Amino acid sequence: MEQTVAADVSFDRWYRSEHSRMLALLTVVAGDADVARDTTAEAFTRALERWERVGVMASPSAWTYRVGVNLLRRRGRRAAFEMRLVRDPPRPVPPPAVDADLWAAVRALPVRQRTAIALRYLCDLPQREIAAVMGVAEGTVSATLTAARRRLADELRVVDEPAERQEVRP
Repeated sequence: MEQTVAADVSFDRWYRSEHSRMLALLTVVAGDADVARDTTAEAFTRALERWERVGVMASPSAWTYRVGVNLLRRRGRRAAFEMRLVRDPPRPVPPPAVDADLWAAVRALPVRQRTAIALRYLCDLPQREIAAVMGVAEGTVSATLTAARRRLADELRVVDEPAERQEVRP
């Protein structure tokens, strides 16, 4: 147990000292800050999973940098392969304009309800497919969407109604 605690402390210290360098490296290589953040997180996750071996290497940083660069290369190859498969790639569609109050209300929902709402109304998936994505029964999706819509309606009604018309709820 003591060795595990020491390994955790050692990983934490190393992570704190190397994270910004790894992120900078991968940002330059990827040319995309979001991709770099995702890849940096994945590289450090892999280092942590193998820390007993990686932590005793001459340069854990070099190993992790290599993992990060390889992840970017793999991502690039996958993207190139996908582009070859798709003769007429879809053009990016901007997300629908969403009212700020509505978005705030959706963000306030519990994770399951928020996920179901996003899959239904942003991805336009039917309940059967939402159930498959979420790993729940179709009836659970139906109940989750119903509860989420009720909660959103209550929240947005309170925001939209003038103060003198708002009900006081126990």
